[in-house]
Amino acid sequence: MGRKGVCCCCAALRPRYKRLVDNIFPEDPKDGLVKADMEKLTFYAVSAPEKLDRIGAYLAERLSRDVVRHRYGYVLIAMEALDQLLMACHSQSIKPFVESFLHMVAKLLESGEPKLQVLGTNSFVKFANIEEDTPSYHRRYDFFVSRFSAMCHSCDHDPEIQKEIRIAGIRGIQGVVRKTVNDELRATIWEPQHMDKIVPSLLFNMQKIEDVDRTGLPSSPTGGEKEENPALLAENCFRELLGRATYGIMNNAVRPVFAHLDHHKLWDPNEFAVSCFKIIMYSIQAQYSHHVIQEILRHLDVCKRDSPRVRAGIIQVLLEAVAIAAKGSIGPAVLEVFNTLLKHLRISVDFELGDRRSSSGSATFSTASKESDERIVQNAIIQTIGFFGSNLPDYQRSEIMMFIMGKVPVFGSTSQSLDTSHLGDLGTRRIQIMLLRSLLMVTSGYKATTITNALPAPFLDPLLSPSLMEDSELRQLVLEILHNLIDRHDNRAKLRGIRIIPDVSDLKIKRDKISRQDVSFMKKHGQQLYRHIYLGCKEEDNVQKNFELLYTSLALTTIELANEEVVIDLIRLAIALQDIAIINEDNLPMFNRCGVMALVAAYLNFLSQMIAVPAFCQHVSKVIETRSLEAPYFLPETIFKDKCNLPISLEKHEKNLFFLTNKIAESLGGSGYSVERLSVPYVPQVTDEDRLSRRKSIVDTVSIQVDILPGNNTEDKVNNTEEITFEALKKAIDNNGLEEQEKEKRRLVIEKFQKAPFEEIAAQCETKANLLHDRLAQILELTIRPPPSPSGTMTVTAGHAHYQSVPVYEMKFPDLCVY
Repeated sequence: MGRKGVCCCCAALRPRYKRLVDNIFPEDPKDGLVKADMEKLTFYAVSAPEKLDRIGAYLAERLSRDVVRHRYGYVLIAMEALDQLLMACHSQSIKPFVESFLHMVAKLLESGEPKLQVLGTNSFVKFANIEEDTPSYHRRYDFFVSRFSAMCHSCDHDPEIQKEIRIAGIRGIQGVVRKTVNDELRATIWEPQHMDKIVPSLLFNMQKIEDVDRTGLPSSPTGGEKEENPALLAENCFRELLGRATYGIMNNAVRPVFAHLDHHKLWDPNEFAVSCFKIIMYSIQAQYSHHVIQEILRHLDVCKRDSPRVRAGIIQVLLEAVAIAAKGSIGPAVLEVFNTLLKHLRISVDFELGDRRSSSGSATFSTASKESDERIVQNAIIQTIGFFGSNLPDYQRSEIMMFIMGKVPVFGSTSQSLDTSHLGDLGTRRIQIMLLRSLLMVTSGYKATTITNALPAPFLDPLLSPSLMEDSELRQLVLEILHNLIDRHDNRAKLRGIRIIPDVSDLKIKRDKISRQDVSFMKKHGQQLYRHIYLGCKEEDNVQKNFELLYTSLALTTIELANEEVVIDLIRLAIALQDIAIINEDNLPMFNRCGVMALVAAYLNFLSQMIAVPAFCQHVSKVIETRSLEAPYFLPETIFKDKCNLPISLEKHEKNLFFLTNKIAESLGGSGYSVERLSVPYVPQVTDEDRLSRRKSIVDTVSIQVDILPGNNTEDKVNNTEEITFEALKKAIDNNGLEEQEKEKRRLVIEKFQKAPFEEIAAQCETKANLLHDRLAQILELTIRPPPSPSGTMTVTAGHAHYQSVPVYEMKFPDLCVY
């Protein structure tokens, strides 16, 4: 009798491969595999590879029988023999043997015995690590994907067994991935039906990580921790899966993540969601980052009607993804990111205002909570826009700045801004503020080589429009954005706070020589900047921060863009601001008038020390010293205190409290400055922005004051007011019967152009051109009504259509018609 009770005669008649297989099994399974006979079987298989398929089939037959009979000892021996044969044989004929092997592994995985499932998984993992000589075009792993995924969700009542089975499932998935990605038909594993099982199974186990501090960076478990912790093993498998994903199949691996997070409601709170996408962004190839960002944006669109906290969670995940991707390749998704975020910003404001309207004044707790949640969404969007934009290359950041600015809604504008028509004035204001806050973050740290690159004309015009609006916060944001773009040497922090600086050299201001491009920019757009600073000082709702930002704007312009010509213009602007407070045509509150006086004092003190003209510094210092003794409320250190005693009026103040144009001209002229233009008072340009901005000070009233006699100081004005009638205006512009007068005017103009200094000609032409070009058509429709006006002036006031008040300028009325 032979082994296993088989008679010798019958055993001799059996095929050799069966006899060799039978011999490896001992009488007692506890003795383990018979190594000597296993070596004979291995030699036979290597020598006769055509017999491999029969060996595999016979081993599978024996294993199936032993599984059914619960003879698990022999099952272990059979699997050990299969493993050794697999490791030893790599010929073309191994393909049929592998089929038998996989069939046996499937039998083990289907059994309800945890030990057999672990055994089958271990064998499969060993098989997965074998590099086959030729690909298999018919083999599929659908069953193994399903079975290993199911094992990852094991809920066995015994925690140790549960953990063991889950680890086996994760390792099995890892084996499938490794086996298939190196196969010619590797695309099959990336099919959605497989990814929808693999990815959630890994995420399910990753949720069990108890470590709070997760950065998304690869973990490095020590010792056997990797094998013992399903969460860490799942994370490493997830990283490996994503690392092998290529361009066309990236989305198939990412989309199941969203389904898992939605199903388990993991967007609020979103710590796990953030951790997942950090892992994704760090694991994939950098050039595929934009795929992930596009998928997040797509999911945000799908969830646009979900709760605010869910949307905020998705946006925060986008922020984390963008933070990682912005350093690498974003690809064509840049504008899509901003467009989608701006769209959801508008949706969020719409939801917030809709809830407020539906509450109809009954401020319930739920409504207030909803509004607060929508604010969280809006802040998350702004942070994402700002962070994304600030990490882009300069050329892309310029485009994004233009893109965001084009979305800012302006009243009366037909530009392609966000549609806020259904949101009303409150919603439009909210959108304006949030877009400007986003733009402020995008421009942070932006250093353009020339100011023209930072402030191109198509960007400057729409940016300055909100600075004319009657909302104090909007004007502050515009000025802060300007500071980000103008301040190319990081001097803004040194200028923070409006104050009289004793010694400017202590600030250690950094500056370069003004380039030709910057000089050209100021020639083209300088008046535009001056105008918005001038009008910004006339707003009734200005607070201390507004004056501080206006002061910083003047100081930065001086540092970055001022040559001799710009210095003269800035002094003219400062004197014009002083006249605003003294004359008070706009009926500003006393605090505003004193605030403007303090702003002028702080700026001229800074300017005089920057250009270092001793006589100019002496005049400014003397005025400031006099103010500190007689009128401290004209200085920033006093007026911006919480409790400051304001004067009743400013009319009785002495001239020595004011900065005088003639004194400044005298001091600068002695140092070689061309001061002819100082005799021409500053007049702001008038543009269509006045109509679009909805400023009350512009929309409600305007008077055009024309100086009859020359003189630029208040003490030089003559008490002589001429009444202007409609007939007088009509006669002034009627060419019939006035040929002699026209000839004389032309002669005077030619003579003036031949003999007068160029700066004076340019300044006068500028003021005349601005006035005529923008207001001549309106003057013809005016109903003449001469109200009281300062001595030496004529006042033209519209009947029902009022416009911006324009300060006095030096020219005679007949010159209006000479162009």
